[in-house]
Amino acid sequence: MTNSVLIKNASVVNEGITTETDVYVEDGIIVKIGDNLSTRSIDTKVIDAYGLHLLPGVIDDQVHFRDPGLTHKGDTFTETRAAVAGGITSYIEMPNTNPQTTTQVELEKKFVNASKKSLINYSFMMGGTNDNIEEILKTDKKNVAGLKLFLGSSTGNMLVDDEKVLENIFSKTDLLISAHCEDETTIKLNTQEAIDKYGEDDIPISAHPEIRSAEACYISSSKAVELAKKTGARLHVFHLSTEIETHLFTNKIPLKDKKITAEVCVHHLWFDQDQYANKGTLIKWNPAVKSKEDKEGLWKALLDDRIDVIATDHAPHTLEEKQNTYLKAPSGGPMVQHSLVAMLETTKQGRISVEKVVEKMCHNPAILFEVENRGFIREGYYADLVLVDLSSPWNVKKENILYKCGWSPMEGQVFRSKVMYTLVNGSLVFNAGKIDDEHRGMRLKFDR
Repeated sequence: MTNSVLIKNASVVNEGITTETDVYVEDGIIVKIGDNLSTRSIDTKVIDAYGLHLLPGVIDDQVHFRDPGLTHKGDTFTETRAAVAGGITSYIEMPNTNPQTTTQVELEKKFVNASKKSLINYSFMMGGTNDNIEEILKTDKKNVAGLKLFLGSSTGNMLVDDEKVLENIFSKTDLLISAHCEDETTIKLNTQEAIDKYGEDDIPISAHPEIRSAEACYISSSKAVELAKKTGARLHVFHLSTEIETHLFTNKIPLKDKKITAEVCVHHLWFDQDQYANKGTLIKWNPAVKSKEDKEGLWKALLDDRIDVIATDHAPHTLEEKQNTYLKAPSGGPMVQHSLVAMLETTKQGRISVEKVVEKMCHNPAILFEVENRGFIREGYYADLVLVDLSSPWNVKKENILYKCGWSPMEGQVFRSKVMYTLVNGSLVFNAGKIDDEHRGMRLKFDR
């Protein structure tokens, strides 16, 4: 028996235009897109999507699901439940777990774990260190998303700070290299200055963007870009947070031809340093949320295509951990349940069009990472689809937060758009508030 779904009367947002049409899905694949489609089987599930917008499923290219080793904060099952409720159908997870994903053995363990626990589609980054080049070179670029390098703000031994090692990695790997760029030397000097000024236990959270400064970001990201140009490596710079960094990137060539690309996270587009006063360490991220001018610069670069992708850097911690003093409170926060609706809220504010949100959250991650047959609503592609109501206000509160950590920096926010249905590989995994906990996603493949 075939598993089929017919979505009728949807406003389909895809490849820069919105069109009212029908979409027929069979055995996980989009089979037909067109007007007045009819069911092919009495068992076909029909969704009348009149008044709803149909988007490709979001591909989040940077998450930390804390699995293995840090599962008191979140795990693959809990965080993918939150993600699918937020319209995310695929993700790429980072290597700074415990143990770290710096060997092929640990990398494969993550894939096995996800096959058992992930409700949505998945891939993982191999992690680089100062001494694992042999393991890096074993990584299969068709089956693994890429290589993650921490050029600052790392955990364990994942800070890659040996310049000869860095050049060796950039020169030898054919993997897409994603980098966290903050200069550790600058941050250490700024931290010591803050300790001298305030005392170790009394540094205010408002000092965070001064400690993890725009200068620290630019020093590191400019070096990475320079090294990529020198070696010809394929570089993707994660979570830009400053206006000055945006000038390192170009909009003069199509994304598919770019060798150096950039991402911005929802929180850097949503918050600025004025919110430290009431949000405190709940909005402590690395890189730091910075000035209004930096936020405006990021928006400008996003809209003119110097920045290619919007992601979350979803990184949950317990509320108890976050409520520590500045130096002890960890950086990061949960975002996968609220990233799409937050960006749709900015469409209401006139910041960006719905079509551009889809480009940056769905199409471009697929192009940039060369994800096979996902990220678009096209015949022959996997049916990763999200139906949203753009006129359905709701309030983020503890009772509807799905993250294992139980809190959100968006708590108290009223969003005017709501995710109604999420299909993953043609299966209705999120259905008007109900989640199919039995569904499991697929391992992403890459057309490289």
